[in-house]
Amino acid sequence: MKPNFPFAAVVGQEPVKLALTLLAIDPAIGGVLVSGPRGSAKSTLARSLSDLHIKGLEQLVTLPLGASEEMLTGTLDLQQALGDQQVAFAPGLLSKAHRGLLYVDEVNLLPDSLVDLLLDVAASGINNIERDGISHQHASEFVLMGTMNPDEGELRPQLLDRFGFGVALANSYNVQERMEIVRRRQAFDQHPAAFLQQYQAQQELLSAQIHTAQNLLNNIAIADAQRLDIAERCVAAQVDGVRGDLVWLRAACAHTALHGRQSVEESDIDAVQELVLMHRRQQLQEPPNNPPPPPFQRPQEQPNPPSKTSDWGQMSPQTQVTGEMRTMPPLSQQAQDHHRQPNLLASRGAQVQGKGRFTRNWSQRINWFSSLIASRSGTPELRFRRQQGGDPTMHLVLLDTSASTLSGQSQAKGLVAGLAQQAYVARQQMVLLGFGNDKVEQLFALGRAPKAMNPLLDSIGAGGGTPIKQALQQAQAFGKRLLRRNPATQVINYIITDGRSQQDLHGLNLPGTSLLVDIEQAQVKRGRGQQIANLLGADYLTLAQTLQHS
Repeated sequence: MKPNFPFAAVVGQEPVKLALTLLAIDPAIGGVLVSGPRGSAKSTLARSLSDLHIKGLEQLVTLPLGASEEMLTGTLDLQQALGDQQVAFAPGLLSKAHRGLLYVDEVNLLPDSLVDLLLDVAASGINNIERDGISHQHASEFVLMGTMNPDEGELRPQLLDRFGFGVALANSYNVQERMEIVRRRQAFDQHPAAFLQQYQAQQELLSAQIHTAQNLLNNIAIADAQRLDIAERCVAAQVDGVRGDLVWLRAACAHTALHGRQSVEESDIDAVQELVLMHRRQQLQEPPNNPPPPPFQRPQEQPNPPSKTSDWGQMSPQTQVTGEMRTMPPLSQQAQDHHRQPNLLASRGAQVQGKGRFTRNWSQRINWFSSLIASRSGTPELRFRRQQGGDPTMHLVLLDTSASTLSGQSQAKGLVAGLAQQAYVARQQMVLLGFGNDKVEQLFALGRAPKAMNPLLDSIGAGGGTPIKQALQQAQAFGKRLLRRNPATQVINYIITDGRSQQDLHGLNLPGTSLLVDIEQAQVKRGRGQQIANLLGADYLTLAQTLQHS
């Protein structure tokens, strides 16, 4: 078996190294979430940490993205059940990860059913397994390390808060670092034993430092003034709850112990601040005084810009507060049927039974344990697993923030706030793209909690031109990525616009179903919104119609 690349030999990525080192000192900190691009040594560092032989991190267990519930929790040992007629459980990844590091790549893409299981076990330290009246439990205390690419979607807030640390990486190696990375990797691949020997002393020194710090940890002193400092910083960052305060306190103590001191200093609090707040900070970013230039040129259909008195692009963005929250009317039956997936079992003429009645909410996966129990009477009978909820749903909202929409912005924002609330109640995902001010930007990626939506909407200004084509192109690419990961995802697109753009939109096709809400307020309407809806095959509603529905 090929050895792991040594921890001490990894070039750069100091924030991740510090996070993992502090976790090794005090696993109760609660894990680390690493957000960043591929190829930045995240998995290499995770694997190499287990080679330091740290108490509480004896082994590394990887949770693959396509893992099943049984693979995670453990399941019935079919061979023993069939051969010996005895009920026994085969341990899952949660059992193997006990007193170790559970590594989850692309953690933001885990299905909700596995996220719920991880949350339960992480909170209790016990994995409870219930199968048709048979119970089994075992200890499962682990340090969770997750990696994610933020472009692929956000992480559920409930799981996000379970990570003690958060690290945002940028793949920004300089030329010398890139050369050194390649040189070390080549040396390791060609002569692994010699390479490990070269870094053995550094590995042993780091391991000794961690063991010494663990012995010091329970005797670290921290003054009330420093506890107050941590609390004030958490309040300033608008951190929910007090878990962040507790993690910060633990991290500062671990940092103190790592440096061989017995009392926490301000430098220890400062050193771990970004690790604790990166994924907990709630305040909105202040707009820059000098905004960057637009990412693309204004539409070429307007070669001669109008005068300053009528040029939307010359107006500075104007803001309006969010109007009353409004609910969006349901899509037409035709639109709903457009994306509905056929029931594969029904199309094959199969009948699936559960708890004495027939139901459509069953998957094609056989529940072997239930099948064995049901077949004890002598008649073979297959039982299937209940689906863990319905198909995932993504609401992709495209909000026109160009200057021409200013008169309808308040009510349009109320619609977006209503959609956020609807998604929250239905346990669904929502992403908000704004297009205006001559640019397209992701304004909000919502997992579950809509409370941060209104302050964000209040801060959005209307100004500049209407780059609707670029917004639709981004939405098209985003929807295709979602469906590649999970073809069962229901993508619902909402385009909220006044349609005042001359860009050619032919050939654009948004995955999923679409609804265009026309927020044009002019007395003489141009009808461009209806034309765009027809081009996209979208349902069409005016703003007045949505308000009547509410």
